[in-house]
Amino acid sequence: MKIFTIGFTKKSAESFFTKLQLAGVKRIVDVRLNNVSQLAGFTKRDDLRYFTKVICNIDYVHLPNLAPTQDILDAYKKCKGDWGLYESQFLELMTMRQIEDKISREVLDGGCLLCSEDKPHHCHRRLVAEYLKEKWGDVEIDHIT
Repeated sequence: MKIFTIGFTKKSAESFFTKLQLAGVKRIVDVRLNNVSQLAGFTKRDDLRYFTKVICNIDYVHLPNLAPTQDILDAYKKCKGDWGLYESQFLELMTMRQIEDKISREVLDGGCLLCSEDKPHHCHRRLVAEYLKEKWGDVEIDHIT
């Protein structure tokens, strides 16, 4: 199975949707806690659902159980927290939620985990993909940048 990841920051709408199309993504899997963000107008929930379907014929699903809690997010973003602490807290949350047993493999196969971070190295979408690869084993990860 293949899981893609993408962040929308520092991408134009044209670049973003073209990258999704060229990669062969089947569905956007929105892993943001707040999917009505003002960071990029084209990635607000309802607009994104519309654009991905009309422009790319790609489905959209929001899975907030793959997002950090507000507390974990605020400690890292607003309080300029330590990435190592964020990572360990987030992975503990994924373990507690048992996402490997609660998320459909069919939804994620060919799906693209979406959040705002430009690059995956300090982003929870990478952590989700790597966590599932460790649990499921047969996962290929493709970070669309």
